[in-house]
Amino acid sequence: MSFDRLWADWRSAYVAGATEASRAGGASECVFCALSAQPPSADSGVIFEDETSFCVLNAFPYGSGHLLVLPKRHESSLLGLDESEQIGLWRTAVSAVGAIERAYGPDGMNVGANLGEAAGAGIPAHLHLHVLPRWNGDTNFMTSIGETRVLPESLASAWEKLSRAW
Repeated sequence: MSFDRLWADWRSAYVAGATEASRAGGASECVFCALSAQPPSADSGVIFEDETSFCVLNAFPYGSGHLLVLPKRHESSLLGLDESEQIGLWRTAVSAVGAIERAYGPDGMNVGANLGEAAGAGIPAHLHLHVLPRWNGDTNFMTSIGETRVLPESLASAWEKLSRAW
């Protein structure tokens, strides 16, 4: 019995860009710093901002509603944040959890950070927290065997849902 392949060709631009940036010693401009300068909108994916932090949809989500919470200042380390940035980052993470709860009503939630490239950070130069809803049974054969994620909504739809819930 042979299996069909599901293609996610949209990822090739991301992989090529990440590879090129890595080989060049890092991106010339931090994508997160560029996003921090954008106002909240469905186009930018930014959902919330305050003086020290902001929240944006993950452009390559694990599942629907996957958010990133970031300090506005370009910093790679939790220890490099000053006290107001630490408080602002956590306050925004808590608000993100609340928005996800209201918008999606998940069975659980993952909140975490991959600190450094060795820990799995896709963009290690700019600290970011992941906040994402989880449901019982949300990992199925597509993820486990097919190495493919099936997302039931667009990023624009997720932005609308989360921005209303924020």
